[in-house]
Amino acid sequence: MSIEANLHKIKSAIPKDVTLVAVSKTKPVNDLMQAYNAGQRIFGENKIQEMTEKWEQMPKDIEWHMIGHVQRNKVKYMAAYVTLIHGVDSLKLLKEINRQAAKNNRTINCLLQIHIAEEETKFGMDENELISLLNSDEYHQLQNIKISGLMGMATFTNDMEQIKKEFSFLKSLFDKLKTRHPDFSILSMGMSSDFPLAIECGSTMVRIGSSIFGKRNYA
Repeated sequence: MSIEANLHKIKSAIPKDVTLVAVSKTKPVNDLMQAYNAGQRIFGENKIQEMTEKWEQMPKDIEWHMIGHVQRNKVKYMAAYVTLIHGVDSLKLLKEINRQAAKNNRTINCLLQIHIAEEETKFGMDENELISLLNSDEYHQLQNIKISGLMGMATFTNDMEQIKKEFSFLKSLFDKLKTRHPDFSILSMGMSSDFPLAIECGSTMVRIGSSIFGKRNYA
């Protein structure tokens, strides 16, 4: 199937109130333009340099989402244009995003990444670290960032009960925090392999790549 056909198939399977981020990492601009011409306007990348090169070449009505782990010294390269940073996992990173956003006279939307998987290799804060950050004076002094919600990545497994448990935990945490943080509107969880379950568990944003663009060549 073509990229356009894949995109339409996925969009027809996703409720209207769930946002689709087309994960375009490693894919050439030509592939992204096929998705763009089919109506897709939100793209997710996991490397800032690659995302910046695509941003420079592509139409300017695109929302660019940084979905990978962010190194603080690279924030400056995307601060002028990035719409949403999914993987904020520390106050230090948040402060650097705020600093670079201020330089560009912008407010940058961010999601706080929560570690919900069993794998140690996944990034993210635990619940105590999250609460501590949100209650800190340093966080409340940041004027050029907006925390829009939470993000999490489930364990890489075929055990759907395990994945459901992790997604459900993140949803309950999101609901608990939303009462005190009414700006929280985004719960980003779910990828090509598990997005239907993520939506069932309350996800409002899914990150789908290979089901749209096909398998990636990392060579």
